[in-house]
Amino acid sequence: MDHRDFLNGNFSSDMFLSEREICSTRRALLLAPLLAALPLALSETAALAGRLNPSETQVTLPDAIKWSGWINGFPPHSGEMAALYGGLDKPGPYVVLMKWYPGYMSAPHTYATDRLSLVLSGTWWVNSGADFDPDSTVPVPAGGFVRRIARTPHYDGVKKDANEPAVIGLFGIAPVQFELVDPAKPRWRKL
Repeated sequence: MDHRDFLNGNFSSDMFLSEREICSTRRALLLAPLLAALPLALSETAALAGRLNPSETQVTLPDAIKWSGWINGFPPHSGEMAALYGGLDKPGPYVVLMKWYPGYMSAPHTYATDRLSLVLSGTWWVNSGADFDPDSTVPVPAGGFVRRIARTPHYDGVKKDANEPAVIGLFGIAPVQFELVDPAKPRWRKL
């Protein structure tokens, strides 16, 4: 006896779902728990954000970051800085955002301490040495990391044909003690 004959003889046809109904039911079974959990997941995220203790964890959202003037002596609109923690002239660790606009680079300079740099957006152009040569700079795209060794000359910035500024997260120990290789020349270069 064929299984279809057995089924037809023992069960009525209205007890079985059509192929289309099975697919629809299967889809509903898969989606139902996900859709049911969505409001819970969203409310859980909001609830967790509401329970943050600012004396234990401090959060600064992007629109609350205070960008300010650039390093003294740099032209307006060549770049901006935002101190997130500490400062370049305050003893101790610092985290600073630096935004270089296209067409500007620093003159060769040094720092008293190592500096760790993470490119967050755009492309930052860097090189080492006391001789300024923007054509020999190396591109560091978003996600790239640069370590500047204390007291070694270097220069950096964004080439003039760039479509956007480069934003770099800077980490180190202050005071930085920025020193130009040649103090008789400007601290910056317009390309």
